Amino acid sequence: MSKELPDCPVEITLQLIGDRWKVLIIRDLMTGTKRFGELKKSIGNITQKVLTSNLRAMEESGLLTRKVYAQVPPKVEYTLTDTGYSLESVLNAMIKWGNGYKNKTL
Repeated sequence: MSKELPDCPVEITLQLIGDRWKVLIIRDLMTGTKRFGELKKSIGNITQKVLTSNLRAMEESGLLTRKVYAQVPPKVEYTLTDTGYSLESVLNAMIKWGNGYKNKTL
């Protein structure tokens, strides 16, 4: 990661995954490698430009890897790194909290 990291660990985490799209990308990649089109379809209402931008930022920060196959049409796959997979407990906590909140307020 090229940016200097903040002192606060919560701020570091938010800097890396504080965007809703990044969390959804991580959620979808937790089950394994996905192609660009698969991610776009599973995430839903995200533009190609925004998805590309988020994937590039996540690759730069070491959360995922991008593999390009030399073929026509181009094939690109994204896979979480060990650092990306280490966020599983964070996502699980978000799922637990979200379910609890949903069940109390609906």
